[in-house]
Amino acid sequence: MAALKIASWNVNSIRAREPRLVRWLGAAQPDVVCLQELKVAEEAFPFAALREAGYHAAVLGQRTYNGVAVLSREEPRDVERGLGDDDEQARLISVRVGGLRVVCAYAPNGEEVGSEKWAYKLEWLRRLREYLDRRCRRDELLVLGGDFNVAPEERDVVDPAAWAGSVLFHSEARAALEEVRRWGLADTLRLHHPEPGLYSWWDYRRLAFPRNQGLRIDLILASTPLAERCRAASIDREERKGKQPSDHAPVIAEFSG
Repeated sequence: MAALKIASWNVNSIRAREPRLVRWLGAAQPDVVCLQELKVAEEAFPFAALREAGYHAAVLGQRTYNGVAVLSREEPRDVERGLGDDDEQARLISVRVGGLRVVCAYAPNGEEVGSEKWAYKLEWLRRLREYLDRRCRRDELLVLGGDFNVAPEERDVVDPAAWAGSVLFHSEARAALEEVRRWGLADTLRLHHPEPGLYSWWDYRRLAFPRNQGLRIDLILASTPLAERCRAASIDREERKGKQPSDHAPVIAEFSG
């Protein structure tokens, strides 16, 4: 495997964020990008603009909601869309880029604890673990990047006590995400940054971003053989600034060849 820079970013509408995305690709120069919350059907995805920027795209779109994509400099192969069941929500896409397996995920938000959408969120995370068991190998170079809508630990939340009952930090959601990670995945950011206060999402309201009142819910998880090559990881907080940003910042992991 050549050295790789892999990113994941919930763009919160590819239409609204297309100019920022193209600009960011030119500045950051990632090799592979997992995108979430496209909010467009595949036919409305900006393939041409991204190809001009130097990226191929594999897309699972959905009008108005959800939607995931993998961008890569090398044309992706073996594209698989969805978890392999009858779920119609566009939340997972898997591709191969060279010798790397890339899985891009957008977990449900859950809306409110105890609701039907909350039950769907927990079930979806359970099915994600089953997908890994069924379709992936622990000894392969694999990255699972995405917006998991769960902050894994207290250090990933600005105020753990205040968020404890929310869908983004509830103990059941954290346990479900941990079960996914226990398949054999390392949290790449935590390989290099054990400190608290590192967030990837900030509410648009209440000046959450300037006050750094956020949560880390966007993750790049790597299989053991890939994690052993992880030489750096970061959150591009600068991309949350400026005019019409996504409420998420890109997360990045770099791997040696």
